[in-house]
Amino acid sequence: MSSKRAIVIGGGVAGLSAAAYLAKGGFEVTLLEKNASLGGRARQFSEEGFTFDMGPSWYWMPDVFEKFYNDFGFTTSDFYDLRRLDPSYSVVNKQGEAIDIPADKLELEALFERIEPGSALKLREFLKEAAYKYEVGINDLVYKPSLSLLEFADIRLLKGLLKMDVLTNMRSHVKKTVKHPFLQELLEFPVLFLGALPQNTPALYSLMNYADMDLGTWYPMGGMYKIIEAFEKVAKKQGVKFGLNQDVISFNYSGSKIIGVNTSTDSYEADVVVGAGDYHHLDQNVIEKKYQSYSATYWDSRKLAPSCLLYYVGVNKKIKGLLHHNLYFDTDFNLHSKEIYTTPKWPEKPLFYASAPSVTDKTVAPEGKENLFLLIPIAPGLKGDDEAIRKKYFDEMIARIEKQTGESFANDICYVKTYSVSNFVSDYYAFKGNAYGLANTLDQTAILKPSLKSKKLENLFFAGQLTVPGPGVPPSIISGKVAANQIFKEFGLIK
Repeated sequence: MSSKRAIVIGGGVAGLSAAAYLAKGGFEVTLLEKNASLGGRARQFSEEGFTFDMGPSWYWMPDVFEKFYNDFGFTTSDFYDLRRLDPSYSVVNKQGEAIDIPADKLELEALFERIEPGSALKLREFLKEAAYKYEVGINDLVYKPSLSLLEFADIRLLKGLLKMDVLTNMRSHVKKTVKHPFLQELLEFPVLFLGALPQNTPALYSLMNYADMDLGTWYPMGGMYKIIEAFEKVAKKQGVKFGLNQDVISFNYSGSKIIGVNTSTDSYEADVVVGAGDYHHLDQNVIEKKYQSYSATYWDSRKLAPSCLLYYVGVNKKIKGLLHHNLYFDTDFNLHSKEIYTTPKWPEKPLFYASAPSVTDKTVAPEGKENLFLLIPIAPGLKGDDEAIRKKYFDEMIARIEKQTGESFANDICYVKTYSVSNFVSDYYAFKGNAYGLANTLDQTAILKPSLKSKKLENLFFAGQLTVPGPGVPPSIISGKVAANQIFKEFGLIK
C-alpha cells in the first residue's frame, strides 16, 4: 500500500471518481472544491419549496454507474431508487405535434414504421451496429489513457475498425437508415451536445443511439444530485477528505514536480495532483508558464461543445401535456446547429429542451406545482449574456410551451433563476463559458485530445470533460478511473 498524498482539484463527477479510486489504491487523498458544495455542474439548490438540479438531467448508460459502484462493493440500489422512464421523452415536431418516444423496442420500431414504411428493420440494423460500437467503445476504447497510438494496436479494434464507422460522418450514416426528416433529426439529436454538426461527427457516436434507445432513459428519485451524494459516500468510505471553498490559485514546485497546492486560505502538500477542474484554467492560469503543457494559441484553436442558457422555473400549477423530458424540435434544426457550430451567434429560433422532473418525482416541487428546467444550447463564448437577452428567450420558450400544450401558465410562474455563459465562467472557470467540454470531432479524439498527463510536470494528471474520454457524466466517471489507473501504473502500483 502507498502512503503517498494525492490532491484532487475539483469536486465534480470526474474529481469524485478519481479521488475514490486513488484512495482505494492506498493514497491519502484530499479533494479541493472551489464552491461551497460538491458536484460541479451537477450541483443542486432549493428555493421556495422547489429542488433544482443545476446541470445534468439525462441519466443514460446505467451500466457505467453500476460498474463504478461495483468497483467499491456497492450497487446502484444502495444509494437511490433508479427508474426507467416510459416514454423515454417527447419530441415536438415542426407541426407542433408532441411525439412520445417509447422505451419498448418493438413499440419504437412500430413508431418508425408508421412515420416511414420500411424503416423498422433499418432501425433494428442501425441499433445492432450501434450496440457493437457501444460494446467496443465504452468497454474498450474509453478506458485507454490515449497517451500513445500503440494502446490501440489491438487485434479486436483493428478488425472492427470499419464496423466502428470512424471515418464516416453521422449525417451520412443516418441518411442511409431513414429518409424522413423527423426520424433523421431524432437519430441525430444525441450527438447535438457532442460539439459538432452531425456531418462533422464520426458515425462511431451512433453508440449514443444505442445508449438512448436500447439502454434507456432513467431517473434517480430525488434528483440527479443523488449521484453526487452517492459518489461522496463512496469516496468518504475510502477515506477521502474534502476541502470546500478551496479555490486553487498556485502550485509550489521542486524541479519538475508539484510539491504544494495553494488555495486562497490554505496550503496542501502533494506527491501527485489530479486536475479535475477546468483543464484550460489550470494549464493557463494556475501553472507557471514554463510548466504549461499547451499554448494560448492551442487552446483557442480547440473546438468546444456548446454552452447553454438555463432556466430553473417554479410554477404554481401542474402543466398537462409535458413529460419528464421534452425536446422542442419545432423550428429549423440545421439553422440552430449552424448558429452554434459554424457561424456562432445568438440563435434566431432556437430548439430547446424542457424538463419537468416533478412529473416523475413529487419531492422536487410542492404539491400541485411544477418544477421546470429549460435549456437552449448556444455557442460558447458568446458576448452580450445579460438579463435582457435571457428574458427574451425565456418569454419565447414559455409561449411555445403554452401553444404546444394548450396550457396557459405564464402568470402562474412563481420562481425563475437564470444561468448562462458568464455563470459557467465564474462558477467553474469554464473555458469560453462552455457547458459540455471539448467537442468529440475526429481531430479531437483519443490521442488528439489534451493529454491526461502533463507534458512538463511528472506528477500532474488531468481528468474531466476537456480530456479523455470526453464530455458527459458517464465519460467523466470513466475519466477519473483512467487517470487513477495511470497514476497507479506510473507509481509502480499496477503493471
